[in-house]
Amino acid sequence: MKDTTLVILAAGLGSRFGGNKQISQVGPHGEILMEYSIYDAIDAGFTQIVFILKAEMVDTVRESIGKRLEGRVRVDYAVQDTSSLPSWYTVPAERTKPFGTVHAVLCAKDVIRGPFATVNADDYYGKEAFVIMYDMLRNLADKHDAGMVPYILGNTMSENGGVTRGVCDIQRGYLQKVDETHDIHYEEDHRIVGEYGGLDPQEVVSMNIWGFHPELLPVMNTYFEDFLKAIKPEDIKAECLLPIMVNDFLGQNLIAVRAKSSPDRWFGITYQADRDTVAAELALLHKKGVYPDSLYE
Repeated sequence: MKDTTLVILAAGLGSRFGGNKQISQVGPHGEILMEYSIYDAIDAGFTQIVFILKAEMVDTVRESIGKRLEGRVRVDYAVQDTSSLPSWYTVPAERTKPFGTVHAVLCAKDVIRGPFATVNADDYYGKEAFVIMYDMLRNLADKHDAGMVPYILGNTMSENGGVTRGVCDIQRGYLQKVDETHDIHYEEDHRIVGEYGGLDPQEVVSMNIWGFHPELLPVMNTYFEDFLKAIKPEDIKAECLLPIMVNDFLGQNLIAVRAKSSPDRWFGITYQADRDTVAAELALLHKKGVYPDSLYE
């Protein structure tokens, strides 16, 4: 069997956090949040880790994490920058924002060696999510098969500001539709409201833990190039995002996405103020014995 690959999306600017939140030390022994995803993925059976990073972060991640994984799993690095864009596309001079998570995955297409899962570097997914995803990846037949691990909206909120979530319609274990929804936040009465109005805390949402067959990568590449062709020159913040791509592929009957929820609780870092909450959650998990003192024992 080919490698089962975990692709870690870690090239975001982290503008709301105020820095490189992907490498903020939040564990009780200085662990970075994505180290828990790596630990859980290896424990579940994943055999390759691919980091997608900004160029200036590669050496830091290689020294702090990558070298410690040598001999346990295959480790590869990909840089998300404009060098991988098609030669016919001209980047607007004013643009500083990356081109989104679809582009991020495509930056790693030459090193992805088998069925692959994507995760955000600044999210904690829980151990069971990787067990579920590993099983899904092993059963993907071809490019038409995909998987996801959804979460309950009320368990993915930040008390410190608005978040973006892909609100999902799941029927009989398969994703039917996903709506990327911005500015989901708590009102003063603790109701949850998004850009289109009120939301049920029990809504099911995507947290970017997707599973794909490697045969889908050329299809993703065509999708991304079509995205670039459609961008208006003045739109310097447009991003090509995985949930929107998945929704478009569903509408075209290109893929079927199996969905199975994890019983674990998600938490993550969106704002600086989230850091203390995440640190407390991780310290408790270590205390309960979910994680050892050292993730590299």
